[in-house]
Amino acid sequence: MAKHDLLVEIGLEEMPARFVTSSMNQLSKKMEKWLNEKAIEFDHINMFSTPRRLAVLVKGVAEAQKDIHEEAKGPAKKIARDESGNWSKAAIGFTRGQGVSVDDIYFKEVGGVEYVHVNKFIKGQPSISLLPELKEMITSMSFPKNMRWADQDLRYIRPIKWIIALFGNKIIPLGITHVTSGNETRGHRFLGGPAAIEAPEQYEAALSKQFVVADPVKRKNMILDGIKKLEDEQGWDIPVDEDLLEEVNNLVEYPTVLFGGFEKEFLELPQEVLITSMKEHQRYFPVKNQNGELLPFFVTVRNGDSRHLEIVSKGNEKVLRARLSDASFFYKEDQKKDIDSALKKLETIVYHEEIGTLSEKMARVRKLTAQLSSALQLSENAKKLADRAAEIAKFDLVSHMVYEFPELQGYMGEKYAKLLGEPQEVAAAINEHYMPRHAIDSVPPSLTGAILSVAEKMDTIVTFFSIGIIPTGSQDPYALRRQASGIVQILSEKKWELSLEKIMKASLGEMEAKGIMKRDRNETLHDLEQFFKARVKHLLNEQGIRYDLIDALLENEIGNIAILSERASVLEVKKQEAGFKENLEALSRVINIAVKCENKVEVSPALFENKFEAKLYEKYQAVYADYQSAGSETRAFELLVSLKAEIEDYFEHTMVMADDDKLRKNRLSLMKDISDLISGFAAMNKIIVS
Repeated sequence: MAKHDLLVEIGLEEMPARFVTSSMNQLSKKMEKWLNEKAIEFDHINMFSTPRRLAVLVKGVAEAQKDIHEEAKGPAKKIARDESGNWSKAAIGFTRGQGVSVDDIYFKEVGGVEYVHVNKFIKGQPSISLLPELKEMITSMSFPKNMRWADQDLRYIRPIKWIIALFGNKIIPLGITHVTSGNETRGHRFLGGPAAIEAPEQYEAALSKQFVVADPVKRKNMILDGIKKLEDEQGWDIPVDEDLLEEVNNLVEYPTVLFGGFEKEFLELPQEVLITSMKEHQRYFPVKNQNGELLPFFVTVRNGDSRHLEIVSKGNEKVLRARLSDASFFYKEDQKKDIDSALKKLETIVYHEEIGTLSEKMARVRKLTAQLSSALQLSENAKKLADRAAEIAKFDLVSHMVYEFPELQGYMGEKYAKLLGEPQEVAAAINEHYMPRHAIDSVPPSLTGAILSVAEKMDTIVTFFSIGIIPTGSQDPYALRRQASGIVQILSEKKWELSLEKIMKASLGEMEAKGIMKRDRNETLHDLEQFFKARVKHLLNEQGIRYDLIDALLENEIGNIAILSERASVLEVKKQEAGFKENLEALSRVINIAVKCENKVEVSPALFENKFEAKLYEKYQAVYADYQSAGSETRAFELLVSLKAEIEDYFEHTMVMADDDKLRKNRLSLMKDISDLISGFAAMNKIIVS
């Protein structure tokens, strides 16, 4: 069968850079899904994108769908024929529906019953006759933000300006809003012009002549090559932030790297201020020397060729100079203020209309910080440092610098706190309490910063859950999942002997005391527990722990995350050892029968009827005593497994569900005691063994 290339390009007004790559990937996946659903064979798909276009080039598309030869099963033989042996309406209807006749029927036995079968052949349709359906594929694309334009009903990422739809050299007829498909693309907005694409394979080359590099990988490599060239020529180190590189790449169609400079006196500003001004506001790459010291230069990427770069450089310098002048002014003005006046301003800033002000929030955080400090048995001096850090943690939010550069919250707090004479531990904690800021960020290095981080994040999560704002699906406007993951990460890495549930309850108690709760307490606590279990499950998944082991560990409350993680590792190792299945079966048997204990009583040895009951009871008491001071989770697991022989002997010689009520209750209560001990480690009956 002959093959042709398929090209689809959606020309748009400039898209937001952060949505370009995901939109390109979405178009490719939709195209692949559509071709597979239509049974149209193809070799592979090449993806292209720039700020003004999304495109796919599908190589080796079959000229027609695959012909289908398949067997179809119909009604049972006894239904297919009547008493006279004639074909019934059911058989006739079945064959008509399959596009064949009753003459094509044959019988096959399935499960001891004969059924009507037919072989049917479906001729594949020409691909060109199906391709106009791509209109629905294009219009079905979804984006984080959409817009409508003119009098059109279509909501799309940006107005569609042109469409290319080519199969070989044939134009696929389709129209979207006021745009009809053709074979003409548009080049660089200033350097290029229209270009006719005679065949799909000419697409990249034709755009290149019009100063458009359609392949985002090639465009990115051009930027990296330009940066490397500058490093070699100037002896610089130009750190490349991947997120910034991705954004810049999606802002240009024909990249040219250049550099500019700024006055050395601006280097007196904190490094974070300079880098933020360059990266976040101007999309510039900062420049450092070989010792990692910031230099008064920047690197940027022009959407164009190399002509008149000196003019472009001066324009960028002018813009950055204005930015840095503002930053310098803000930095000096902020230093004229004291912390107390800043804290006073927090009393007037509403954190959330149903929750209260920032000042009220931090008062709760301060109390929770004190509780955590006591639980961790900090020294009196350490408690004072943690309390002071909690008291002033948000004072920089009312500074000019953070107002202008919100990304610098915490960084500026640390800087200003040092300048105002606060202890180093307190200043560092102001910055650290935002950590981890993202998925690959580290936890706060200091004890004070870690405590404050947990307290502040927990307060945020619990307050929003208390008023019914809970993340659903992809909706998480207050980044509660990220903050919960941060808490889990901190508790895991710091190995604190703290129960996650106790921290939740302590924070929830503050909500109740302040009258913020809008929901039932138990319902809120349940939702919080499930929410955090999902974060812990993710943590253990990333550690390579098997899903059933995770379910077993999270059957009960989370408790101490560090211990939970250690138990997971122990189970991962033990499941590979000989005898694990038998050990697990013995422990699971106790758990399974213990659920029948409805009215637990204190176990009475006087009611034991055989030596095996007594032996199990004695063994349980010894294991229970040793378990409390096991010292490691490996030792704790080994202690539980040491019950195996006594458990097996017990079940072989003892009927737990005795007819006598007292005996039955006594035996079930012993099972419940042992089950509680085992389940405290993990719900062993949830673990899958082969």
